[in-house]
Amino acid sequence: MFDVVILAGGLGTRLRSVVSDLPKCMAPVAGRPFLAWILKWLEKYDNVGSIVLSLGYKSHAVTDWIESDSRFSSLSIDWVIEETPLGTGGGMRLAMTKVKADRVIVLNGDTFFDVDLNSFIAFSKRKDTPLAVALKPMTAFDRYGSVTLADDGRIVSFNEKGWCDRGLINGGVYCIDPRAGLFEGRPHRFSFEKEILEPMSREKSLYGFVSDGPFIDIGIPEDYALAQTFLPANI
Repeated sequence: MFDVVILAGGLGTRLRSVVSDLPKCMAPVAGRPFLAWILKWLEKYDNVGSIVLSLGYKSHAVTDWIESDSRFSSLSIDWVIEETPLGTGGGMRLAMTKVKADRVIVLNGDTFFDVDLNSFIAFSKRKDTPLAVALKPMTAFDRYGSVTLADDGRIVSFNEKGWCDRGLINGGVYCIDPRAGLFEGRPHRFSFEKEILEPMSREKSLYGFVSDGPFIDIGIPEDYALAQTFLPANI
């Protein structure tokens, strides 16, 4: 069994022109909240334990929907609410107080990346690493920073945004061993990327799992429009 944390507290600032005042995870996609598509995708795994939503901005919009929608009654869904913004790391740490499994998959609430989660977890156990990152191959991009990967699967560096003809990006899906103490001794509010990912890459203790599954990030209006047909076709 594995548990899942979904980081779903984002404001959706860049989507204000096309989406009303909602958390990004509740942006309508083909008649359903984006989060509904993520939950539908998770339903195909019969070894998912608890799903914990890390909520913040307008959390009631998410919790009211979860409590009123019976389509996901087969899933065990809980949540934590950030009373003040905690950053990606603080929100993740708060959600980790609710998990019980020895491996936790962390997803971004505004990104879909079709990673084979069982293979991803097996990879993290094989590498005996407390944290692994799912990486997506891309061509001709400048919206994301690239990731440099060594032959043994270790992440060497996270590179700044800039034009890249071909490379790997951080797909926003993580496999974490919650027993490893990654979040201990951290400040109340902190960046997961700056305080955990980047130092671990410098220490050569972070591994990357490459997957070329379907990927979309609804953070900008152009890709949000694309998601209206992309998600129904891929989930």
